[in-house]
Amino acid sequence: MKIAIVHQPIGTISSSDPRGSIELWIYEVARRLARSSEVIVYAKKGDNQKKFEYSEGVRYRRISTAVDEWFTFISKAFDKLRRFPLFQKIKAIVFFRNVKRPLFASSLFYFTYILQVARDLKREKCDIVHLHNFSQFVPIIRALNPEIKIVLHMHCQWLTQLDRAMIERRLREVNLVIGCSEYITEKIRCAFPQFANRCQTVLNGVDVNHFVNENRYSTTKKNGVKRLLSVGRISPEKGLHILLDAFQKVVELYPQAQLEIVGPQVLLPIEFIVTLSNDDKVSGLAAFYDKNSSLSYFSHLQERLLSLNIANNVTFAGYIPYEHVVNNYRDADVFVNSSLSEALPLPILEAMASELPVVATRVGGTAEAVANGKTGLLVEPGDAPALAEAILRLFSNENLRKSMGKAARKRAVELFSWERVVNKLMCQYKNICDANE
Repeated sequence: MKIAIVHQPIGTISSSDPRGSIELWIYEVARRLARSSEVIVYAKKGDNQKKFEYSEGVRYRRISTAVDEWFTFISKAFDKLRRFPLFQKIKAIVFFRNVKRPLFASSLFYFTYILQVARDLKREKCDIVHLHNFSQFVPIIRALNPEIKIVLHMHCQWLTQLDRAMIERRLREVNLVIGCSEYITEKIRCAFPQFANRCQTVLNGVDVNHFVNENRYSTTKKNGVKRLLSVGRISPEKGLHILLDAFQKVVELYPQAQLEIVGPQVLLPIEFIVTLSNDDKVSGLAAFYDKNSSLSYFSHLQERLLSLNIANNVTFAGYIPYEHVVNNYRDADVFVNSSLSEALPLPILEAMASELPVVATRVGGTAEAVANGKTGLLVEPGDAPALAEAILRLFSNENLRKSMGKAARKRAVELFSWERVVNKLMCQYKNICDANE
């Protein structure tokens, strides 16, 4: 079987240090698929990256996006002229700007990128092409590759948030729709019942051999200091402003408690999540995107730290390479995810594999990972007091932390190993290849 995996053009991919959840998914899955199949990964070419690379049995082909980025630059220039009614009308006509048909969902978005990929797929005669999130790539690939099996893998809710008629036309050309959680998959089935039989769930995964902590319960104490860990990009939908409010209440009872926040400052475009959401808590995050404000989201967090007087208890560690972030999990007592919007976050799975009890908000597919009361505690999103209460419950009960941590590790090994992900994926690939259509 010859498989092509196409990365989102908004990010690059490294064969040695994957960054971001989808990059990591591709890296982990591609090298395992390559043990039994021929695998090509297509991705945007970053600065100083090789156009062609071979690593762990995977062929990487990196595509220039210079033309597409000029188009995006022009679109952003129009955004700056939004105050003028004439330009607002032109923008709406030319760039299809409305809530359900944003530019990033247009067939013009990174058109030359996917056209290059589609042409190369035709030359390579691949059996399967596996796309991530961008449904507008489907018709272009189908036009040049009428026999190829197309897999559209959703790590977000775009299929059910964007214009229904537009998405329906694209799904007609898809052989398999994958949701990274049952939450995502079921929403797609309900929105498009005519394609329900094409929709399957393949849960996200974790390297259970890498994220392991054999010394978690050693006799060595950390001076009695309780350590809380959060991993993920610093962006409003991650709810870090709510976490800081909750942590203030934690520090009142545990003055030496430490919160470490690991992740890069990456503010996703407002239209990716906030503008499309029907959830008031998520749409309310638009305040953090106020272009008239001189403060970034990170600056807002820093100001909140000072106002809450917990600056000395919080560390922003920034981006830490995948190979080394395991040490941060090992040093923590409790893992926390305060997100307002999620699909199935990889850091939660990494924490579970590292025998950490998890405190998380009940959003998206999080409840599919965290068994409430067994491997961690779930609270409602946006509820800082409830978040604080859950953290304090685990801080105050070492036996509960240990039992939940061990149960979390067991659950991660049984349900979320990358080997399990790849086995499930191969079964789905074979099903669509064997189907008579």
